[in-house]
Amino acid sequence: MARPHHYSPAIERFLVSVLYHEARHRKIPMTRLANQILKEELAESVGWQLALQSLAAPGQESVACKGK
Repeated sequence: MARPHHYSPAIERFLVSVLYHEARHRKIPMTRLANQILKEELAESVGWQLALQSLAAPGQESVACKGK
């Protein structure tokens, strides 16, 4: 199996537990909850802007982020 080309950080075990319980409470998948939280908190950040620029670099497809 090929290794992924993107960094996938390990999330602290306690935070995974928090996500699990909160997602069950909201009746949505954990990944949807994590994406929602990250988008809400990072949408106006420098990192967000830099990521948009790197995705729009020549030779790469432009990607629009759903939900923002």
